[in-house]
Amino acid sequence: MYSQRSLDIEVSVEPEFVSKEFSGDHYYYIYSYSVSVTNHGPTSCQLLSRHWIIRDGNGHEEHVIGDGVVGKQPIIRSGETFKYTSGCPLVTPTGNMRGKYYMLGPDNYEFEVRIPLFFLRPQDKSIAAGSRNAPNTSHLSPNT
Repeated sequence: MYSQRSLDIEVSVEPEFVSKEFSGDHYYYIYSYSVSVTNHGPTSCQLLSRHWIIRDGNGHEEHVIGDGVVGKQPIIRSGETFKYTSGCPLVTPTGNMRGKYYMLGPDNYEFEVRIPLFFLRPQDKSIAAGSRNAPNTSHLSPNT
């Protein structure tokens, strides 16, 4: 598990390789990641939006920016944790992700919370030795 704390908010991520799938002329490597956002502060805050930076094994970066996560803009009360799971396709067997959440605190105070850098790697080394050809996958952006 990867964790990082920014101000009073801790973000933990647990990635997992799901499958290798063939579509069109290329293989895609599908990962899921489970995220926990814990509010250690004294007041509630709201997760407004996200900015993911996804890098495949060839060094190609894709930025995914959008409102909330998994269709929600959760209010996270003091001492509570919001959890969700999402997914990411890669054109290479390995890669990494990092990013930030934009949050709203008391008195409309906006702040950023870092999502820790985490690595996407299959447990089976024979999968990781797969193709490194990188087709255009802009249509396969993660949901969150």
